[in-house]
Amino acid sequence: MGRAFEFRKERKFKRWDKMSKVFTRLGKEIVMAVKAGGPDPASNPRLRTIIQNAKGAQMPKDRIEAAIKRASNKDEKDYEEVVYEGYGPFGIAVIVETSTDNINRTVANVRSYFTKAGGSLGTSGSVSFMFDHKAVFRFAQGDWDMEELELELIDFGLSEIDENEGELFVYTEFSDFGTMQKALEEKGIEVISADFQRFPTTLTELNEEQEEVINKMIEKMEEDDDVNQVFTNMA
Repeated sequence: MGRAFEFRKERKFKRWDKMSKVFTRLGKEIVMAVKAGGPDPASNPRLRTIIQNAKGAQMPKDRIEAAIKRASNKDEKDYEEVVYEGYGPFGIAVIVETSTDNINRTVANVRSYFTKAGGSLGTSGSVSFMFDHKAVFRFAQGDWDMEELELELIDFGLSEIDENEGELFVYTEFSDFGTMQKALEEKGIEVISADFQRFPTTLTELNEEQEEVINKMIEKMEEDDDVNQVFTNMA
């Protein structure tokens, strides 16, 4: 999965042509984490993870601190995480993860992206069963032996471990995120990033022209500030 994860991430960041888009998304994640668990990373694992991800994305330290301070203000607007599912053209299954302060605006926009591309927005559960929801931890391999580490982490929810270009990727079920995060911290492993990904259980092959249509739809979705991630079962 590691290579697939890296390829997907690289392609996504190429589409986010301005780092400000990445920082905006991270800023919203910080706000949600602070409002849910407080502003102290030491006692807020979710915030601790997002700060790690922000550093990995080269978000300036002062901008991270400003987001935490802003989120601590009770008058700061809150965001709600909403997942939309549907089918794009050519029967491609699509999941759109969003965080929004205006659900009416977001659902209208997401529906329009599907419709304009020749697809349709579905109901909750209409395509999610076609994806495995995983937590992915990425860190430098260093002196860790992959087989030994696999044996040590299997009791903490490890479902797979992969290596790619000197980095290790640890996969767990979505529900085991907190357990694995704690285990890695206790082992002194410095996580570069921790992310939630949806991996399709089966892939649909498209020709080059069809792929271009799907990619244009994804680009439109990811340009929306409310949209965090888009997943498809396109091969």
